[in-house]
Amino acid sequence: MTTYKQNFNESYANNNGVKIFYRDYGPIDGIPILLVQGLGGQLSFWPPHLLSFLTENGFRPIVYDNRDVGLSSRFYNKSFTFLNYLKYYLRLPINSEYLIDDMADDGISVLNALDIDRAHVLGISMGGMIGQIITSKFPERVISYTQLASTILTPSPLNGPSMTIRKLVLKRSMNPNATIEEKLERALRIYSELSIFDYDYLKTEVSEFFLANIKRGGDDNGFGRQVTAILATRDRIKKVRKINRPTLIIHGDKDPMIKVKNAYIAHENIPNSKLIIVKGMKHLIEEPVFHEFKEDLYEHLINSNVNN
Repeated sequence: MTTYKQNFNESYANNNGVKIFYRDYGPIDGIPILLVQGLGGQLSFWPPHLLSFLTENGFRPIVYDNRDVGLSSRFYNKSFTFLNYLKYYLRLPINSEYLIDDMADDGISVLNALDIDRAHVLGISMGGMIGQIITSKFPERVISYTQLASTILTPSPLNGPSMTIRKLVLKRSMNPNATIEEKLERALRIYSELSIFDYDYLKTEVSEFFLANIKRGGDDNGFGRQVTAILATRDRIKKVRKINRPTLIIHGDKDPMIKVKNAYIAHENIPNSKLIIVKGMKHLIEEPVFHEFKEDLYEHLINSNVNN
């Protein structure tokens, strides 16, 4: 895994005082597509093969750090992830500094900063949840929506992560001040569960990339607060059912983070959506599996652009 080397412009958008760091890969006359990252993911996590595919086909990828991660604004309340999960299941109020709706507004602030009226929106994992709200709340700003490895539900033991991943995620959220070495090992363990590649391969091939991003991102406290935002944003499904933009749902049949049945549920609830299940894909957009759906993605984007 490497960082995409294409030329880009970087700056900050502002959403009511929350600064959102973004990167615009251009070209300025390309068709804009806003890419929304998942839980704890930085803008540098978008794979080069996706970004190059988009730019080579006439699109203008725009990526950004969600609030509480990377170089965007940080919040400071301590997150009690385990307690908040208990509150969620007991239907008790959850105190969160922000909701997924606020994170959707952050995405729109990036488009505003670039004077972009309308864009395609593609979100992965938690970024898919954010993309759902962007698309339902601001339909006039969205050409099409693409959901990758995400859910319209709140993750639970029935539809969410495997037990191994739940333990790793909980450990990360409860120990944000781990050493760099501990963070690297933790990242490798989590990614070896989410990837089609094993731990040994990842340790050899991506340790340097992970270390660079650990240093770029600084403290890890935002991870737990983002989990809390997911739990505190209730009844998202009601908003999802209002989506009226062309929607493509892509999900791997081996996804251990968000079970594949979530894709079918999303397809049933998002009007006129198209569903693609990718054989052998887990939770990441790795190059071997990207080749399985890139033409479907291109067709979706181009047809949506022509028809809207």
